[in-house]
Amino acid sequence: MTDLTLGRVTADRERLLALLQEYGVYLGVVVLFLVNTVFTPHFLSTENFRTQAVQVAPVLIVALGMALAIGSEGVDLAVGSVMALSTSLLSLYLGYGPGIAVVVALVGGAVVGVANGSLIAFVGVQPIVATLALMVAGRGLALVLLPQLKDVHDPAMAELGSGDALGVPYVVLIAAALALLVGFVVRRTTFGRSLLAIGDSRPAARLAGLPVRRVLILVYVCSGVLAAVAGVLATARLTASDPSSLGNLMELSAITAVVVGGTPLSGGRIRIGGTVAGAVLIQLLTTTLIKHDLPPSWTQIAQAVVIVLAVYAARERGKR
Repeated sequence: MTDLTLGRVTADRERLLALLQEYGVYLGVVVLFLVNTVFTPHFLSTENFRTQAVQVAPVLIVALGMALAIGSEGVDLAVGSVMALSTSLLSLYLGYGPGIAVVVALVGGAVVGVANGSLIAFVGVQPIVATLALMVAGRGLALVLLPQLKDVHDPAMAELGSGDALGVPYVVLIAAALALLVGFVVRRTTFGRSLLAIGDSRPAARLAGLPVRRVLILVYVCSGVLAAVAGVLATARLTASDPSSLGNLMELSAITAVVVGGTPLSGGRIRIGGTVAGAVLIQLLTTTLIKHDLPPSWTQIAQAVVIVLAVYAARERGKR
């Protein structure tokens, strides 16, 4: 093989990897959609689309917060536990009215975010260690507050979980609005630009005079609040609070959606559109496996494979 031919092969390989990094998640969504259209009965029904959209909404909301954390060159492993904590707080304070209960649940998520951000920004603990500690502590606290499953009987919460506007479920509308909001924050605000600068190079951001500690704390507060929103919506949809199971492995799904969507684990870049597509991809993958009678454990294996492939593509592209 001549040097010219080898150079062309290398260039083609790099071009393919770049395309996979930029558009692979959208291709994956299209492929899974077509596969289910052909092989999954009733996949194209309106009821199925509604079900899929409602199920993907909490994953997307959590993934938006995870994208902020990963964009700052961190990670938030506590998101599943925050969902559990929010459902416990919601159930405990529902007697004071749904509005107060939701606010308390969101404040709980913010408090966990402050704890995560403070450990990272002021103490210097690695994000994976800090959020792992809060993942364990948060789930434990949720179970202390609400040791067992409790039914949620409230008309307002039931309407939030199952109601719709012009045929679109409220949970889907909320998820879409939050995606647009986070996208605007990342692209159009000083906070978003500072976040990306910190993720790209924290020492350089400090030298540039950016409020690194404040931004990091706000990143994890946002992640905690978004996880709490997902917990509230999931509780409203299920009409029950179950801190022992709600949010289990949600961090895996959120990380998968973010990484597959093209946000690098090295930080400095966030792709909100890709994150949305990544969440849809995970939902379609889960649906495909379940509809064809494969055990749920295969979904976790498939997600792990997808993460490895996405990280490999990003790593190879980063070498160029």
